[in-house]
Amino acid sequence: MDKKLLDILACPLCKSPLIYKAEQQELLCKADGLAFPVHDGIPVMLQDESRTLSEDEMDALHQ
Repeated sequence: MDKKLLDILACPLCKSPLIYKAEQQELLCKADGLAFPVHDGIPVMLQDESRTLSEDEMDALHQ
């Protein structure tokens, strides 16, 4: 994912910065505990398309 694009993207719900996980092709919001998918390099920033992060994933983000 382009670093410039990542710098301007924010969570559509809370406007927090996002963390890009290339292996999973997801953008993660620590504040809301959501993961937004990235399809073919295009972030899908819709709440209906997001998934809730597990407790283990949330713990890893806060370390």
